[in-house]
Amino acid sequence: MDEKRELTSVDIAALAGELGQYRGAHVDKVYLYPEAELLRFRMSDYDRGRTELLIEVGENKRAHIADPERVPDAPERPPNFAMMLRNRLSGATLEAVEQFEFDRILMLRFERDTDSTTVVAELFGDGNVAVLDENDDVIDCLETVRLKSRTVVPGSHYEYPSARFNPLTVDYETFTERMGQSDSDVVRTLATQLNFGGLYGEELCSRAGVPYNQDIEATDDSDFEALYREIESLSRRLSEGDLDARVYYEDGEDRARVDVTPFPLEEYADRESEVFETFNEALDDYFANVDADHDDRGESGSGRQRPDFESEIEKQKRIIQQQQQAIDDFEQEAEAEREKAELLYANYDLVDKVLSTVQSAREDGRAWDDIEATFEAGAERGIDAAESVVGVDGSEGTVTMAIEGTQITLAAGDGVEKNADRLYTEAKRIEGKKEGAKEAIEDTRERLEEVKAERDAWEAADGEDEAADETDEDEEIDWLTRSSIPIRQSEQWYERFRWFHTSDDFLVIGGRNADHNEELVKKYLDRGDLFFHTQAHGAPATILKATGPSESPDDDIEIPETSREEAAQFAVSYSTVWKEGKYAADVYMVDHDQVTKTPESGEYLEKGSFAIRGDRTYYEDTPVGVAVGITCEPETQVIGGPPSAIAPQAETSIEVEPGQYAQNDIAKRLYREFKGRFADETFVRKVASPDLIQEFLPPGGSRMVE
Repeated sequence: MDEKRELTSVDIAALAGELGQYRGAHVDKVYLYPEAELLRFRMSDYDRGRTELLIEVGENKRAHIADPERVPDAPERPPNFAMMLRNRLSGATLEAVEQFEFDRILMLRFERDTDSTTVVAELFGDGNVAVLDENDDVIDCLETVRLKSRTVVPGSHYEYPSARFNPLTVDYETFTERMGQSDSDVVRTLATQLNFGGLYGEELCSRAGVPYNQDIEATDDSDFEALYREIESLSRRLSEGDLDARVYYEDGEDRARVDVTPFPLEEYADRESEVFETFNEALDDYFANVDADHDDRGESGSGRQRPDFESEIEKQKRIIQQQQQAIDDFEQEAEAEREKAELLYANYDLVDKVLSTVQSAREDGRAWDDIEATFEAGAERGIDAAESVVGVDGSEGTVTMAIEGTQITLAAGDGVEKNADRLYTEAKRIEGKKEGAKEAIEDTRERLEEVKAERDAWEAADGEDEAADETDEDEEIDWLTRSSIPIRQSEQWYERFRWFHTSDDFLVIGGRNADHNEELVKKYLDRGDLFFHTQAHGAPATILKATGPSESPDDDIEIPETSREEAAQFAVSYSTVWKEGKYAADVYMVDHDQVTKTPESGEYLEKGSFAIRGDRTYYEDTPVGVAVGITCEPETQVIGGPPSAIAPQAETSIEVEPGQYAQNDIAKRLYREFKGRFADETFVRKVASPDLIQEFLPPGGSRMVE
């Protein structure tokens, strides 16, 4: 029996009821563990004290209160998504926990004096978490969704999946009608048509005494009544919170956990189980231990757990098929709207006659029903214009015409041109959605290639491990010798400035010109950041970021001295010190609140300049130093900055110093050198052109360090 990895709709109904008991808890901090796609809400509850709520949407799809001793250690640096949630939810109160219809969607609403935030956990499919404002507009989401049926992207209105039939609220007549529509057996009908899933479909049959595989046609009223009684009982227990949670174990000596349920199941009557006081406690025990229970299974001879690359590849292929279908559908829909507009112009006189008739009648005060009756009478007399009218809707103010076999709904108060223009505009809107779907499919194709490359790398490393009888560590990929390197790129907000990440993974950004300096100080210098500058004229405003632009400051973050020294070297290297052929200069550092655009009385600050208040920390005789490198994972891109930061991050790097070659010339020299280092020369051409390399070179002349 496979171990449970996802909560069922019944589980979430039980969970929502229990989590409702935590209404009033205050959010202290939110953490995100990106690799596991796990969110952790650290809260304070008046009755229970510290409360840890976990929501995972990765391999496991779950949500529950966790024992504080079981939560993972906080990440060293919170990702942007976590910082956004901290900014939205710090001090907020949990006001409501609900299940959407009978779907595997959990909604948590948090309130503060100034705003309301809803966290939507989609515990199905690929899993997702969306954060909504008080208007249900998406503030941010872990994964963007662009499908024909729904779109979930930041800035859009959140679209729930089509509501599933809710069997817990259905009356008996609707239940029997729904069951009677099936041409399958009882258990499959309960599982699919009534959305109970396979396990609870079987459980209801067992409790009602109805055979699983009995055809619906052979099911009589007494069977339906017995099944409905069990559904009512299940619904009542869920609504009243009458739970008796269990964790079930696999048969045999392994004693591995395989399922967790809010009630004891007759389907598992012969299995060993453990009783828990609450469903949350059972879920916490199960998911905290299920991986450990199954660690010894599916391992290769080398002792390493092989990722299920094939399943991931198939998943990405399915997504591509869905996205391609959405693109095809958008194209057809847009073309259909354009064809309708063209039909209006091709039959201009006929359409104009119908619209003019409606407009004149409305001006005379005639009712919509009367207008519709007039068209019906005209159609009986064989009048062409009247025969083309198939419907009049007074509530919408529209008239629907059938033109050359195509039905077109028109705004009765507008003329032919306006109606046609509206159709053309709708076609453009649909084409815009098609472009979004094209972007999404390219992202998915890149992800597919990544998984294939990871599989190839794993198998190559695994084969080498077996040959050498190595059991503990994977070999690193030698990207320089790979004949083909997958391209993995994404645009970041800071890439139009000078930038690099320090050895401690802090972002440093600097201006390329006076406009950039102005923008950086005004827009991106926040509490907790450090500001660096040299005394040289024309030096970049350099900011060592403690947090991202959409994140709130975090007092827990301490910026190490190594990052400060690298930021100082960055500031001096991209100043006129390099251009003048000098090899060192002094750099000062101040806190964010010491930098101001307000000059002293009688003084004037030029664009891109600023005033410093208070004491400065000096880094004297800071040496210039720049390296340019190429990374292959997690992204393929050019990076540049202090050598101590760039060399460890890059697959290969080249250090430069002040010299005789102009920026353009040295960029070409570096490009040729990089091409010679990689077996895949097309890769260098795609990700490290001379123009891209030049962006990371200091102003003035340079030469390669031998």
